[in-house]
Amino acid sequence: QRQKHPIRISSERRSKTHGMPKRTGGRSHGEVQIQKSPAEFFAENQAIAGFDNMGKSLYTSIRELIENSLDACESIDVLPNISVSIEELSKEQFNKLRGISQQNKDVELFRKRKETASKKSDDKTPTRKKASQEGYFIVKVKDNGCGMKHEKIPDLLGRVLSGSKYGVRQTRGKFGLGAKMALIWSKKSSGVPIKVTSSHRPSGGEPPKHFSTCVLDIDITKNVPRIIEHKKNPNSIKQWVGSELEILIMGNWTTYKARIVQYLQQLAIITPYAELELTYKNLSEPQRNMSVRYDRRSEQMPAAAREVKHHPSSVNNLVIQQLLERTKQKSISKFLETELSSVSVGVAKRIAAECGWDDDDMAPDELTDKDITKLVQVLRTVQMFKAPDGSCLSPLGEYNLNLGIRKVLEPDYVATARDRPCAYEGHPFIVEAAVSLGGKDVKEGITVVRFANRIPLLFEGKTTAPTSMSTCL
Repeated sequence: QRQKHPIRISSERRSKTHGMPKRTGGRSHGEVQIQKSPAEFFAENQAIAGFDNMGKSLYTSIRELIENSLDACESIDVLPNISVSIEELSKEQFNKLRGISQQNKDVELFRKRKETASKKSDDKTPTRKKASQEGYFIVKVKDNGCGMKHEKIPDLLGRVLSGSKYGVRQTRGKFGLGAKMALIWSKKSSGVPIKVTSSHRPSGGEPPKHFSTCVLDIDITKNVPRIIEHKKNPNSIKQWVGSELEILIMGNWTTYKARIVQYLQQLAIITPYAELELTYKNLSEPQRNMSVRYDRRSEQMPAAAREVKHHPSSVNNLVIQQLLERTKQKSISKFLETELSSVSVGVAKRIAAECGWDDDDMAPDELTDKDITKLVQVLRTVQMFKAPDGSCLSPLGEYNLNLGIRKVLEPDYVATARDRPCAYEGHPFIVEAAVSLGGKDVKEGITVVRFANRIPLLFEGKTTAPTSMSTCL
């Protein structure tokens, strides 16, 4: 069944058809104010979300789906089993799969210009066949996690900035963007909707009685899911647990193969309690097929992160304004003590006095925009606060990190370190790093791996303190 897609119209035509005010008088420069949905904005500015080019778009899509799967498993305290399948298709294979018939009727349109296509007739040098570059990829990521509620699947995957990870606690994703960007990239590059199979078990345990299947894409203009198929199925025979997401996107395996394999390797280091498997198949060049598997080496999972209050040194005007709108406290000191972390009763009263307010007469709902700015400036400069509450974070720990390094790299020497919890603009984080020497399939010299909130840091490694210090030794 063919899907109907909205036709994009010019801004001048849109002003007439959508009831926008017409321009009157004076010279017109064709400027019309247009409001874009979040999905439309990120579709046009995909580099913000890590979709800079074909290779990185493939890498980012895989990474986002894997991290969603890890969070789904850890949320119900289940040891993760995650499998990733990547199947590369040529353009001809993609067209055959989609039922697209393309014949070059006007040959002249596709003929190269003579000055670029001409070669010397006496050149006998054999040409080496290049590895495939840009192509189409069927990516499937399956896990054994909590799954998704049947009625929530469309919004969880088809509405940008809709998610369950907002708040001050450690999660691999936060803004409800990652998996949706993979769907947007699928829509842009192949036009193929996402396929989801999921069974919801919020507390783990036995497989539920039903599992859901859903096929959907996203209405970019309205930022709403477009549901193609959505149904419940009996689970008595299949015994499905977890979720499987399948997307068909364009990408470049050749340029980002090393980065994807490196990411999976570092993920195995930081999650030694997970079983990870990646399989790559090339239907045109089967000799390029490969697979990577990392078995579980530990059954000790990090403690779950819990949501905490904002640390006063990391708040801004908007955060304070939102807290003021929600608070039920009647005094400034009580507001600071209850709505923020690491603020004692005595310090809260001293902050109110520093701002020049009588704590008994000044209520939180009386603060003006200027008062909020003054309060934020004081909070960000006070040095008496305790360090951010580390219970909102879930570090791996040096024991498990050491175990992960020895499992994957098999080094001759390894040392690990963990920083104290920090916060940057309201976002708590903790950095863990390891330095190793020697090992299996590693470059000569020192190997440095870094993680922030258990997410591998792969880019700009040479500019960081652990790498700089290690190379100086």
